[in-house]
Amino acid sequence: MKLNFIKIVIAFFVTAIPASVFAQYNFSTDYFKIQISSKGFITSMKNTTVSPNREFSPTDKPSPLMSLYDGKKKTYYLPTKASYDKAGKLITLNYPNGSLAKISLESKKKYFKLTLKSLTKREGIEDVQWGSYHTNITNLMGEIIGVARDTTAVVNYSIGMLALNDNTIGGTSETLGDVFPGHYVIHTPDAKRYPLPSNLHEGEFSPWGGDGISDVAFYFHKEPYYRILYGNAATNDNKGQISINYHSRDRTFKRELYYSLGPGLPGDSPNHFDVEPLPGVDYIGSSIALWGSPDDTALMNVIQDIVKAEGLPYPTINGKWVKDPAAFVPDAVTIGNLCDSIIAYTARLGFKAISLYDQPFLRPDRGNKGYIDGLNFEKKPIKLTSGNKSHKEFAEMAAKYGITIGRTPITNSLAPGTKDVSPIPSDSLCYQQKRLLAKAISATDTIIEVNDPKNLEEIAGIEGHFKSLNMVKIGKELIHYLGVSDKAPYRLLNVKRGYWKTIPSNHNAQDTIYKPQVTVIFGYDGIIPNLALQDKISEYYADVAKINGLGYYDFDGMEFLFLNGHGYYNVKRFFRKMFEAADKHGLPPIRFTGATLSEGSWHYQSIWNVGGGKNMYDADTREWGSTTSQGKDLRDVTYSNYFPVGMGGNFPIKATSTVEQYEHIQAISVGVGTTYSLLLNQKDVESCPQKDAIFKVIRTWEDARAANAFPRWVKNQLSDPGQSFHLESVDANNWNLYKTSRDGANKKMFVKLKRAVGY
Repeated sequence: MKLNFIKIVIAFFVTAIPASVFAQYNFSTDYFKIQISSKGFITSMKNTTVSPNREFSPTDKPSPLMSLYDGKKKTYYLPTKASYDKAGKLITLNYPNGSLAKISLESKKKYFKLTLKSLTKREGIEDVQWGSYHTNITNLMGEIIGVARDTTAVVNYSIGMLALNDNTIGGTSETLGDVFPGHYVIHTPDAKRYPLPSNLHEGEFSPWGGDGISDVAFYFHKEPYYRILYGNAATNDNKGQISINYHSRDRTFKRELYYSLGPGLPGDSPNHFDVEPLPGVDYIGSSIALWGSPDDTALMNVIQDIVKAEGLPYPTINGKWVKDPAAFVPDAVTIGNLCDSIIAYTARLGFKAISLYDQPFLRPDRGNKGYIDGLNFEKKPIKLTSGNKSHKEFAEMAAKYGITIGRTPITNSLAPGTKDVSPIPSDSLCYQQKRLLAKAISATDTIIEVNDPKNLEEIAGIEGHFKSLNMVKIGKELIHYLGVSDKAPYRLLNVKRGYWKTIPSNHNAQDTIYKPQVTVIFGYDGIIPNLALQDKISEYYADVAKINGLGYYDFDGMEFLFLNGHGYYNVKRFFRKMFEAADKHGLPPIRFTGATLSEGSWHYQSIWNVGGGKNMYDADTREWGSTTSQGKDLRDVTYSNYFPVGMGGNFPIKATSTVEQYEHIQAISVGVGTTYSLLLNQKDVESCPQKDAIFKVIRTWEDARAANAFPRWVKNQLSDPGQSFHLESVDANNWNLYKTSRDGANKKMFVKLKRAVGY
């Protein structure tokens, strides 16, 4: 009797509690199942391709579906209640501040599409964050695109996100400037193979090295558990567990940042600067794809499908998506300023682009309207023995072989002498501070009084802080200065009028004083544009490509796109405008590399070739960076983010070059999934007795790579620097791969390879 009574009492209390308290909402794709609790947290993430389903949601760490961020209070609001309208596919989240978010959740075949439809009680809510979504995966952390990867044969599963609109970007809401400043983080991809020493702990940050100026000096930890970070769309906790997150900001109002691109580095102290408001750029409509799938098919079977289905940027080369490992291909880089045979070399190698690196920086100068060699192409900067050529003429020669040519621009740095900064500076320059002129000045006065000295003592820029770039703009004049007086009347010190060949002139009291946001020196000197002018610069690069036959850019100084405080959103905007303008011109997708990689450029960018020589991959010692850890660091970043690591400008063919060296370089390139920029100095190439054999070796490997002939297990073998290989072509569709000794001897058959279906 007592037992029956207890059952009745329990039943009474259970039925008296509203069903919503126990509500769990389940959603599935072909490979992935999630459960959302009645409080608005993801409490389960399962791999449904195995039985029993493997659980990836930590039991002690549920994941908020969406968090709200109050920028002034520096506070996150997590959901307290969730309800689901199945008919409308709409989740409603309640928050402790009184906000109500309505989120559509569509279960697609291979991913979930989540979109913020509305948010009430928005006061103070500057940003919304998807997640963080916590996993128990501890292997590879894709911090750029937001992915947690377990690449082990036992687990073989990944969980990730992708932004589906420009104003949804990788990272967390509190990220200053919407770009994660560089750090190392302690994270071992395999605790058994690479155990942490007792003085290090998972998740702790360690600063970059160097002085904040030399990018090579950043890299100085060769240990595998020092993981350099190029974003925070994925992070690790003190257990090594990886979380992923994206966010979206209300950009419609003016903000001030106190920020540096390299906090803690001697050359990168923070600066105060105003962030330009962008009307209409808001977090309503923020959208992501959340996916889970077997890791070995995630890129080509899931991520590619999301990109195509959602209309995300999809650049191709030879008809293949540039993220397809079979589309990875090195580029030729000219040095020596003699190009008689460069096109022929490139064609024989099977490469598709020539970077004219012996030409100076291509500076964005709208004054030439895109005609970089003159309106009649009268300039002939490309040297040939038979007669020098314009870019257009050389491009036409290369196009006959299916090859494009390219140049190295300084991205959005408006250099002295170009249309938008001197001798008549534009009114559309980005600025750090805005003040007023306290008293009228003549064209020769050097006593310049300001109404407010606040922050004017800071040396301009948020990286480097070079004194030569410290200036203000009044009217159409740039004025250099250093320092500001500490007592009223406040005046600029060490003034030089008519800077950068602008015209000194009279200025009235109460005229506006702008302190421009600048770049760095070393040939990168410039001021960055505001958003409206930057849009025009993006279109300018498309014009240059159309007019001069360019199809490749090596964007140096790409981090300058971060300087206006809009971070990855600004990167997306810059490249979207360029690609859209190129498409209007009828051009194929522009292939580009650059000085950095970010969530903002991941979809657009084909390669990431920075550094070179022994900093990247040392083919003699067979290690990823024998002088610095740059090669190891960038390899780990890119591989984790489904992107080809670049081996830099490297491996020049010289008199002493051998076939065996390039067999090894190509084996590593195919095995790891890399590109590189092959340095070609015509005189050096012609001095090499093994030139023809080297060309043949490289072409054989590249043909097999383009045929997707290397299975994953073979690539794992090729990526081992301790092994040596030789590849022979049987015919256009078949290859024999041999293992050899380092000198190419002792050749033994390893595996027969064939062209993959669809390639």
